Amino acid sequence: MELIYEDDDVVAAAKPAGQPAIPGRGSAAQGAFNAELEARLGRKLYVIHRLDREASGLMLLAKNAAAHARLCGEFETRRARKTYLALVVGNVTQGGQVDLPLREFGSGRSAVDAAGKACLTRYEVRCHGRDCTLLNVEPLTGRRHQIRAHLRAIGHPILGDPLYGSAPRPVGGVSRLMLHALALAIAGLPPLLCPPPEDFTAAAGNHGAII
Repeated sequence: MELIYEDDDVVAAAKPAGQPAIPGRGSAAQGAFNAELEARLGRKLYVIHRLDREASGLMLLAKNAAAHARLCGEFETRRARKTYLALVVGNVTQGGQVDLPLREFGSGRSAVDAAGKACLTRYEVRCHGRDCTLLNVEPLTGRRHQIRAHLRAIGHPILGDPLYGSAPRPVGGVSRLMLHALALAIAGLPPLLCPPPEDFTAAAGNHGAII
């Protein structure tokens, strides 16, 4: 686990792909990212936001209740700006946005549904690989699996996704979800950047997408 930033109120660290951000319902805390970070720092931490188990990248946690309340407010009012890397199937010719409503179903998956909640995801092309495109993606709302569901809805599922995209899955046969929380801009903190891990850059390179 790599520490990205730390001060008296917060700590930012890099979550590996495949590790739950917090314990799942009915599961023990041991093995979850927040518990591992608490053990490393020897103190209680407060979870501010979440990151899919399958994704890697930057997570920010608070060291006290006051910082937790303030920073949660930044996320709730959409002032916090998160940027992700996503390697998707197909040739995305230009940037754009997806504003399709998403509904969460009992299976834990989200899908486009007229009765769902309003969502907005912006993306821009970073580079092209062989039959794939590396995107910078900014979710302007915070719905469950928003980036994954939105990119699937426009015909560009994320490589390695075990849930979203046409079978067989994981999409493209890639062993990890090619989604990485790259950067976070939030009031009161310096810009936070978490470079993608080796397994991400290697998988992207294997598909001709050089980061």
